[in-house]
Amino acid sequence: MEKYEQLLISLRRVIRAIDIHSRQLNKLSGLTELTAYGDEKVNELDAPLAKQIAQEINLSAATVTTIIDRLESRNLVIRTRSETDKRKVHLSLSEAGEELLSGSPKPLQEHFIKHYQNLEEWEQSQLLSAVERIASMMDADEIDAAPVLLVGQIQPEVPQ
Repeated sequence: MEKYEQLLISLRRVIRAIDIHSRQLNKLSGLTELTAYGDEKVNELDAPLAKQIAQEINLSAATVTTIIDRLESRNLVIRTRSETDKRKVHLSLSEAGEELLSGSPKPLQEHFIKHYQNLEEWEQSQLLSAVERIASMMDADEIDAAPVLLVGQIQPEVPQ
């Protein structure tokens, strides 16, 4: 087997692992990886604005607004207009959002991060460099991406 074939098989395994985990998360919680990550970020930050969430997860404000809309439609997130500046809308988790977050499986990237951080510094750099090179070879350096492992389009599906 050629080395490029071995590399493509490894890439396919990574894609399949992400897909399998995403399906499992969706089956157990009804959330996509991206909406679960948005829910998690709302919980981590103190009454954040959508703009802050967008900066935290490295996505456009429009994409984050779509995620927040989806979470709000499921009564998982509450939007509250600021008392001091009516243009600002703060986000918080509802009781249902907190329950869902506490009972949901952890995102796949948390498992990955734990193992990655256990590597020596040189090995972390080597992996980062290799994967950045792969992204470049696939003309994917400029694609909008969050630090969340998911398969498919970055835009979440339309609320049901």
